[in-house]
Amino acid sequence: MGHRRTAREIALQTLYSVEMTGDSPDTALENVMAMRKFSDEAADYARALAMMVYEKREECDRLIRENAEHWEFSRIALVDRLILRIGICEFLYGENVPPRVVIDEAIELAKKYSSEKSGGFINGILDAIIKRCGGLSQKKDTVL
Repeated sequence: MGHRRTAREIALQTLYSVEMTGDSPDTALENVMAMRKFSDEAADYARALAMMVYEKREECDRLIRENAEHWEFSRIALVDRLILRIGICEFLYGENVPPRVVIDEAIELAKKYSSEKSGGFINGILDAIIKRCGGLSQKKDTVL
């Protein structure tokens, strides 16, 4: 598994821990990282991604609400919301992460950590957001 895929899993686990325990992102990340050994590249990318998603969560949630037609935001599963936030942040702020890769990686996370139907839901929401944001031409400042 590539270091970015591993990093996305670490970030997802970290963000889930933050939501469930109320711990700070730093504390949650330390706890997740203590479970097993990760490459420096995966650890660095996971840290940057988790912190960015945590900081940008309100903007991400606004985009999810605007693009989740016929879905009440509060009914979207927590894991799905977190996967969507990760995808949105990688698309809007990530360096050299093509839109198709963002969507494919989010679907893979959903297959592993969410329900059977989550992949299609996440695909639809991220695709709508990416189209609305104009593909790669509208990327904001690169952070990752």
